[in-house]
Amino acid sequence: MVDVGSKEPTKRVAVASGIIKMSQEAFNTVVNNKAKKGPVLQTAVIAAIQGTKKTPELIPMCHPLLLTGIDCDIEELPELPGFKLYVTAKLNGKTGVEMEALTGVSIGLLTIYDMVKAIDKGMQILNIQLESKEGGKSGNYQRQ
Repeated sequence: MVDVGSKEPTKRVAVASGIIKMSQEAFNTVVNNKAKKGPVLQTAVIAAIQGTKKTPELIPMCHPLLLTGIDCDIEELPELPGFKLYVTAKLNGKTGVEMEALTGVSIGLLTIYDMVKAIDKGMQILNIQLESKEGGKSGNYQRQ
């Protein structure tokens, strides 16, 4: 791990997103809350939060962080059909939260896959990416 002991704490925010593409039948099942395993989108939000918090347990060189906030939003994409998940991770600290936001998105989307795979095993998880970050030595970043 990189030694961040001499760095001054700053406000850090990172937003990541990802998409899950699925069949119309699977999409309708999720939207109409008819999945056998329960409420898919609500469970995915909880999983995304849990994944964000557990990032240092999953990614070997990530520092354990005292997150001050995690926000999750899910956008329906009926034209795909599918969903886009956004995770925002926040803290005041010595290292960034990009990996936490990206891990949260990954775990949230995998949860959707798990809960709907009985209907559509061909779902695709796409475009997991950093949307923006604020704070730290490298400054701000905004995806174009």
